[in-house]
Amino acid sequence: MHDPHNLARYIREIPDFPEPGVGFKDLTPLLANHQAFTIAIAGLANIANDAPIDLVVGMESRGFLLGAPVALHLGAGFIPARKPGKLPGPIRTRSFALEYGTAQLEIHVDAIRAGQRVLIVDDVLATGGTARATAELVEDLGGVVHGFAFLMELEFLSGAKNIAAYPYTSLIRYP
Repeated sequence: MHDPHNLARYIREIPDFPEPGVGFKDLTPLLANHQAFTIAIAGLANIANDAPIDLVVGMESRGFLLGAPVALHLGAGFIPARKPGKLPGPIRTRSFALEYGTAQLEIHVDAIRAGQRVLIVDDVLATGGTARATAELVEDLGGVVHGFAFLMELEFLSGAKNIAAYPYTSLIRYP
């Protein structure tokens, strides 16, 4: 049995997925292990440092898997940041750059009230474009970004530069 405190042991690398040369970090083995999953959720919630968090925002789609339980752990609500066309009703959209092209995220315009403290949670900090766009959406709606919590960080992609104005934590780091 793996030590549940060594969370990296629960991340499976899938070579050449989704394209040749990419080593995809699969978190499903971590999710399947109750102890490791519990430790990961507590670790992600720890960045709150006992500060009151009103809402947790998770980005589609693996941010949902981590963000919702972090919200429960913190006694906060959960807000999904979705890909275009997934949310009914009035939305706010933010575009951001990807390595090849652009993408968008959307949040309901009434999801965040002015002054609410928000923790943003996702599975991986890579280039930081998705994280930065999510922070901008939160702030556009009047929310205050308390920080970011990531399960994994791909340090070689320097994504922390895109969120340098905010505190963040990552539980597993790949140099």
